[in-house]
Amino acid sequence: MTVRRTSRYPGTCPVILAIFLLNLTVQLVKTSSDYDPYKILGVSRSASQAEIKKAYKSLAREWHPDKNKDPKAEDMFIKISKSYEILSNEERRSNFDRYGQMDDNQPFGQSQHHGFRSFHNSFYFDESFFHFPRSRDFADSKYLLHHAQFNSDVLPDSHKRPYLIKVTYEWCFACIHIEPVWKETVQELEPLGVGIGIVDLGYERRLANQLGAHRAPSIIGLVNGRVTFFHQAVVREHLRQFIEDLLPHKLVERITDNNYLAFLDNWHVENKPSVLLFDQVPIVPLLYKLTAFAFRDYVRFGYVDQGDTHCTRLLRQFNINTYAPTMLLFKEDTEKPVDIIQARGMKRQIMDEFVSNNKFLQVPRLVNQQLFDELCPVKQFHRRKEVRLFITFLPGNKAFLDFASANRKEVLRFAYVYQRHQQPLCQALLHSQGFTLSSGQWQKHTVVILERRSQAGKVLYRSVSGGWNGSEEDKYHLHEQLELLQKDPTYLTSDATLPELNNEMAPIFIIQWMNAAYDYILQIYDDLLYSNWREMMPILSLIFSALFILFGTVIIQAFSEPGENKPRKPKPKEQPQTEDDSVLLIGQCSRPPKKDFVEVTELTDITYTSNLVKLRPGHINVVLVLTNASKNALLRKFAKEVFSFSGTQTLHFSFLNADKHRHWMPSLLRSASDATDREGHSDEDEEPSDYKYFCLFRPSRSRSRSIHHKLDRLGLWMERLMEGTLPRLQVPVWPSLDETANSSSTDS
Repeated sequence: MTVRRTSRYPGTCPVILAIFLLNLTVQLVKTSSDYDPYKILGVSRSASQAEIKKAYKSLAREWHPDKNKDPKAEDMFIKISKSYEILSNEERRSNFDRYGQMDDNQPFGQSQHHGFRSFHNSFYFDESFFHFPRSRDFADSKYLLHHAQFNSDVLPDSHKRPYLIKVTYEWCFACIHIEPVWKETVQELEPLGVGIGIVDLGYERRLANQLGAHRAPSIIGLVNGRVTFFHQAVVREHLRQFIEDLLPHKLVERITDNNYLAFLDNWHVENKPSVLLFDQVPIVPLLYKLTAFAFRDYVRFGYVDQGDTHCTRLLRQFNINTYAPTMLLFKEDTEKPVDIIQARGMKRQIMDEFVSNNKFLQVPRLVNQQLFDELCPVKQFHRRKEVRLFITFLPGNKAFLDFASANRKEVLRFAYVYQRHQQPLCQALLHSQGFTLSSGQWQKHTVVILERRSQAGKVLYRSVSGGWNGSEEDKYHLHEQLELLQKDPTYLTSDATLPELNNEMAPIFIIQWMNAAYDYILQIYDDLLYSNWREMMPILSLIFSALFILFGTVIIQAFSEPGENKPRKPKPKEQPQTEDDSVLLIGQCSRPPKKDFVEVTELTDITYTSNLVKLRPGHINVVLVLTNASKNALLRKFAKEVFSFSGTQTLHFSFLNADKHRHWMPSLLRSASDATDREGHSDEDEEPSDYKYFCLFRPSRSRSRSIHHKLDRLGLWMERLMEGTLPRLQVPVWPSLDETANSSSTDS
């Protein structure tokens, strides 16, 4: 008996398929019509490339996410960039004008022509057939990275926390496949302090090339600016271990009854507070490692396993509760912690606040410029309370430590200095007191109170009279000085420009070289192991070139004539060089000599063209215009004010004698005025590229009677000049030093 089933509605399947294809077609047409790059850029379909570029620049400035705080700014900026990519390429623009299609959404190295691909008796729908507009999840949009944002924010921040970056693109089935695992990993790692980023290959090809990511999906780890690719199966446990392996080793030291005293006493050498975490798990939690990585420059971290039998004395001494994780922070006193925190659910925010509030010792040693900048920041004139720093020049004074602990305030910091390590700083602060490095007066405890006034190193300070020996009388006297400082803002009467502090904690050169070589070898091994030949080609080319040169030299020497290897007679001794010869030798030296003075060149008929007229792009020349009467006084003051800015090779200093060239300054101002008038009548977008610019410094009128004080505020003006915040005046050409040439050009 044969049973045969027939459909009640035999035309159902064809009708359903037809409706499906019809809906798909409508959806595709609707998607294409909704996206119009001409409308987004606000140009017509007949617009030229110059008009398109001008509209793109205007809209990009307006909708850049760093400047526009509108929530829709990021999406709008992406649309603007995408529209410009289409319309700036004639082939893509032609495709859009004809078919309304953009072939730019495909991954790297993939053919642009896809369709149905049939094989044997089955059929296969290619990914490009279903161009469904997959709207990105709102939760993912906040992680999108742009090239400028990556280099300005993410790259420096990778020295404080690791980043996990996913490289993806739209219409990528493999990317969609790993999406659930990625979201679970982000939800787990982001609260711990791991940075998250997403790079879209379709929109950020420049950033993808910088990272070395040429296919999707790819997962990248970023720590200390170093990029590492993830090569294992995309599982949450593997990603977590991947982040943990990126962190430097020995971030957290294992602490037991045998080594905890040595760990806490090491604050003398490391110049850092110490943190102990007590927990019941045998391995160090990832949360604690990430916190240690963020504060590794300020605090030392140790971990105590409460279940270890070798830690019983430690638990008993500090009376640790074994039912919840506990953190103890120690400073100079190794027997009593200065702060304690205990919580069952230890959060990253709580740990950050706990450590950041105690990241300096009571009286730290000034070991580098970064620590000095953080202890004593630059005075901000809009703030009432300013930080003053008390410095003693002999360490190990317990009386000074007790005084600092008893007078802890937000605006007061205490520190000490090793005179043998920071000799330039000691000389700058104590030279007015008559102390020298060779005199026995250095053995007397000296306290200096200072307040920073500029990033260039200018400070106001005062030495406490009577010295410091730690007696009760000295404490009372220093307390009086402290009260006078709070009542009278002008109490600090001396000023000085401090040199940059020596970095006492910097590793020696051989250690830096070994660490760099180790990282380089690891990178080569990783690239060879996973066959990243695109990245390996430059390295392999360098290695083979070196081997070719080496073996080529050996072969040439082997086949050379024996007479060529004979030692040559030594050349006779050269005569002593004259003064002119020594000058030429210095000019040929590859590294300029270290200077402790400012070189100020006079602008004459010989030096004017090379030092000003033909000044190289990116270089700045600061010109002081003076007269014969004020020359000596102003040059000394000028050199003193600009000394702290003379470290860069792009900044030059000159002076021009107004008595010899009286016409030069009026001609310069007249040219600037004429250029301003011409600029007002010209198009704002068409700025001449051959114009020269200058900024003008005028002395304070209140002190115009005293020649010595005319340049008192030049240091602040120089800071604004380096920041680029000064108003600029433009001139078509620099005036000539020849008065007749200037008058003829003016008449014409």
